[in-house]
Amino acid sequence: MTLNEIANELVAGCRSDQTFANLDKLYAPDAVSVEPIDHGEGREAVGLDAIKAKHEWWDSTFEMLGGEISDPMPHGDDRFAVIFEVKAKMIATGEVSDMKEVAVYHVADGKITREEFFYSE
Repeated sequence: MTLNEIANELVAGCRSDQTFANLDKLYAPDAVSVEPIDHGEGREAVGLDAIKAKHEWWDSTFEMLGGEISDPMPHGDDRFAVIFEVKAKMIATGEVSDMKEVAVYHVADGKITREEFFYSE
């Protein structure tokens, strides 16, 4: 897949609640996911299984109430960025939050090899 095909598929999957299903299709087995802050498990999730575990944690911790996902913004032939703006409810407490983050995805050999998230607490 080309960079633009990967980027468009990732955004389409996020918009249609197919994010988890897209992991096997779009990510390299040794992909790395990096958060800006250590929330207790370290900042990096290394490998597809660890990234899937992050998604499972998110889905079990938050209920999505709405939001917007930007179109992908390519940068050269090896990266693209996406802006996520979401309203989510923490399942355990019922607290509702507005969240905004920028995600930068690195691509090599037709797969996402690294994702980096930028946000403030």
